[in-house]
This record gives sequence, C-alpha cells and structure tokens, in this order.
Amino acid sequence: MPELDFKGKEFVYNHHLAIPHRPLIAWPDKSIGEPRLDGNLIIHGDNLHALKTLMPMYAGRVDCIFIDPPYNTGNEGWSYNDNVNSPMLREWLDSNPVGIEDGLRHDKWLCMMWPRLRLLHELLSESGSFWMTLDDNEIHRARMMLDEIFGAGHFVATCIWHKNYSPKPSAQFFSEDHDYLLIYAKDKNVWRPNLLERTDDMDARYDNPDNDARGPWKPGDLSARNYYGEGTYPITCPSGRVIPGPPGGNYWRVSATKFKEMDRDGRVWWGEDGNNIPSIKRFLSEVKAGRVPQTLWEYDEVGHTQDAKKELLSVLDFASSDDVFVTPKPVALLSRVLELATTEHSIVLDSFAGSATTAHAVLTANNKDGGDRTFILVECEDYADTLTAERVRRVIDGYAFSGNQREELHRERLTFTSLRRADRLLDHVESIKTLDGHRFDRIKSEVKDGELIVTGEKAITERVAGLGGGFTFCTLGEAVDMDRMLTGESLPAFDQLGALLFHTATNEIAPNPLPTEEIAGCGYLGASSHYHVWLIYRPDLEFLKSREAALTLSRAQAMVNAKPDKPHRVFAPAKFVSQKLLNDSGLPVEFAPLPFALYRIER
Repeated sequence: MPELDFKGKEFVYNHHLAIPHRPLIAWPDKSIGEPRLDGNLIIHGDNLHALKTLMPMYAGRVDCIFIDPPYNTGNEGWSYNDNVNSPMLREWLDSNPVGIEDGLRHDKWLCMMWPRLRLLHELLSESGSFWMTLDDNEIHRARMMLDEIFGAGHFVATCIWHKNYSPKPSAQFFSEDHDYLLIYAKDKNVWRPNLLERTDDMDARYDNPDNDARGPWKPGDLSARNYYGEGTYPITCPSGRVIPGPPGGNYWRVSATKFKEMDRDGRVWWGEDGNNIPSIKRFLSEVKAGRVPQTLWEYDEVGHTQDAKKELLSVLDFASSDDVFVTPKPVALLSRVLELATTEHSIVLDSFAGSATTAHAVLTANNKDGGDRTFILVECEDYADTLTAERVRRVIDGYAFSGNQREELHRERLTFTSLRRADRLLDHVESIKTLDGHRFDRIKSEVKDGELIVTGEKAITERVAGLGGGFTFCTLGEAVDMDRMLTGESLPAFDQLGALLFHTATNEIAPNPLPTEEIAGCGYLGASSHYHVWLIYRPDLEFLKSREAALTLSRAQAMVNAKPDKPHRVFAPAKFVSQKLLNDSGLPVEFAPLPFALYRIER
C-alpha cells in the first residue's frame, strides 16, 4: 500500500507513546451537577495530553469520534507546539503561527495530526466510527494518513456537506460551497450506520390504484440493462397484446417462471387497461423501515454555516456576528452524525471542541429520545470556559432569547404525482395547522426550490427551555512522573494513579469509578482478563517510605483468600517477601515495584 511521507514523520510516528499521563482536575464552580469523571466532560488543555489522560478510562470504549480540526488554510493562525524531542522539529516552534507563506505548513499539519489520530484510534471501540470534517487543503493527505492509521480497508465514505446556501461573489475562481466529512470504522466488518427515518416524500411515491390488500405500492421497472440469460422471453398482456421481448438492449430482470409466479401473486401491474408493458409492484409495507444514508448532505437537511452562526449568537448573546467563533458547525450537521453513528447509550468524543456544537447535539438527541449519551469535549484555547463550556451551560439550563424560534414541521419535494394529489396534500397541511397550531404563533407554508415547506414560528421574548443534563469542567494537572514519586515532587491521587497503572499493566480499561474495596491495607483496582490488580499507595511521602507501604506474606495471603479465582498483581513501593517465597507458598501473587512499574510491565 502506498504510504504518505512528510517531514518529521519519523519523529512523530510513536510520539503518542511518550506523552505523560496528566490527572484531570475538576472545577466544581465551572461545572453543572456533581463533579464526576465518568460522565459528560469538558477538558481545557492540550488535546494531545488530554487524549493520553483519557486512555486509562476510555481506551476502546468511545463509540463515535467527531473532530473538526484546523483546515490548514494558511489563515487560521494555528501553532505547532508539540514537545517532540528533535532539533529539526524544535526549530519549527520559532516560526509559529503557521501561515500561508510557511512552505512546511502541510508537513506541520500532518505532524500535529498524526499522534492525535493514533490516540483517537486507540480510544475508539471495535464497533465505533470516526468522523472528520475538512476542505480541499488537506483532504487528500488526510485520506492517506488515515489509511495508514485505521487501515485502508476500514475507510467507509467521504460525504459532501453543502455548507453555503448562496455563491460567494468574492470567489476568485469558484465559490467553494462544500466541505468533506471523512468516515472510518474501527472495524468495517463490525460497524454499520443506522438507517435514517423515511421522509414523507419517499412514502408519497406509493399509491394503491388497484386497492391491493397489501397496501400502497409503486411500480418498478421489469427490464434492466444488465445481461440475464433467461431474460429475453415474450410476454402476453391480459388484453391479448404480445410483447415479443424486452426493449432493445435490455433484459427482463426475472425469468419467465419467476414472472408467472409474481403475476399469480398479484405483484405485476399491467396498467388500468391491462395493455401496458408490465411493472413490478413494490409494496411500502415490504421496504426497509428506514433509508440508507447518502454521501451528499444538503444544507436544507443538515444546516449551513449561517445557521451555525445564528445558533451561536442566539445562545451566547455576542455583541455582533463578527464576535462569533469563525467556523462553527450547525447542530443539525452533528445531529445527523449522531443519528447515523450512535445509540441512546453511546460515548461521543470531540477533541477539537471549538464552539461545543457536539455537546449541544448530544444534549438535543438525549432530550429527544430519552437517551443517556455521554460527551467528552477537549478545547485548548482560552475560550474553553467562556465560550465552549458557557454554551453548554446555557443549553442545559436555558437561556434568554429574543426573536423568532422556527421548527420545520413538513418538507416534501413537489412532483407530478404529488400535484395530482394536491387535495390530499393541502388536507395534510391543514391537519398540521390543526394539530400543531397551538404551539406556534403562526404556521407558514411556502414553496421554495421545488419543495413544499411548512414551518412553525413562535416569538420568544423570555427564555428558551434548557435541555437538562450536566457536565464536569476539567483542566490537566501536572504530569504523573513515576521517577519523581518517591521524592514527593509528584504524588497523584490514588484513583488517578490506580487507573493509570491498571491500564498500563493490563492493556484493559480500569473500572470507572475504581472499587472502594480494601483488603489488609491494599487498595483493590479491579479484575482484568487475567489478574486481580492491587495498589498499596497513599499520596503521602512519609507513608510511601514507611513499612506500611510494603507487600508482605500476610497481605498476599489475604488477597488470595478474598479473591481466589485469578492470579494477583500488586503495585507497591517495596516488599518484605521474596517472589520465591510467594511461589513456594502457593500464592499466585506478582509484585510490581513503584515507581518503575510503568516501564517494567510490558503491554
């Protein structure tokens, strides 16, 4: 398979492995609800370090990852600042931010993205999917990079999002009206997108002119261009007319025997006078319950950039549209991603959170179907609290709004068939007004671009109701430096160190939260596939230097007595019993010393 080569690749290829673990520090005053690390999270900090911090709790557990990284247009002012131990890369730090004149800006973008994508790939569950928006600046390089990381066989699709509703007069060549949405699966053999809801327009194509007891149907062509060896027989219509064979260059798509069976079962339509070329009756009751997603996403279904800015303005009360986050995504776009990629219980991660559209969409989805989807957002910029988290706070609690709130109640593309049934269509519009009229100040019906659109409008002058929920706002603490632990310079909390040790030693996810069980002064971290894992530790230097912090024979015996079904692995600063004595005593206990345990245990 062809590989993508770029300057610095050899230095960042495994850079994600060298990133230290940093504990999450919760800020209750900036959160909503009881602070907890196993629920909705908004993390302020470098996303590379944040992703490494999430590994012990979430590796292999995230169901849907959506990211909207810098497009690298040359006008974004992003900076490459990963602390890669390479003189060649260090010199790049002196030329930030990355601008249009930077001849290495594409290499820098790839160096920035590579280790983050490696970690995102590890965080994704085996049945999960990855979604990334981009434009033409990096789409081709991103495809090759993702093919290497995910495997080319796990590429799913590239969707086109029609993001602008009108051309840009300032365009020098073409008005760029679309973005791309790259989709990969962790395992393409396992993951499948959910089906979308069928539209009224799709169902309106079915009719029942012969009052078939099986309900509405639509005609399907009996002929096809693909060669079929038994597809050239003559057909006699009920009227007596003989059709010598399929149209020129075509074939009947079923054999003569199969066609006669279908006709006996009333699955062939000959026309009202029984003289037409036959069609196959396809019944609405027999089609899929939903519709297969397509790769072209129009703005009338998933929103456009102006929608996104208006949404943000309405929630955050910016002074003017110039103050709005430059490139927000509309909630409808993220809602479509969630509709295709999540269930009611999914974990959703966005490590380039920006204006928090992902969290807004998750809360909206939960409010709509009663789900308990969890979001994890990471934002490195200073506006993580004042914009990213503030939007989520207002969406949860409700916010003041003055203007018109609109809700689309019906959309249907007008066709010749629908116009023939204009009376039924108008009756449907009237029924919408009757059923939903009490919720709105007015219901507006209009025909636009060949579609009938019915919209409810309501003047809002007080508050938009909150969607409910909560989240914990976190920052990243000092790196957990195992070499500095026994000097007292770095003493993480028991839960933070325990989760990190459990994941590193077993390559599995630590229980979240960790068990509170303690046996003979040993803290229980949980059971992996092969071990029970224990930690003798307190964030107290005097304790760590004392005899109380050592593994002893009696402690080992107590662990085995309490949980005899698996071997045991114990992390502790010291031991007062040899491995030989443990083995001779028939105790399946293995000692892993602190502070070097992270380097000693092979994954």
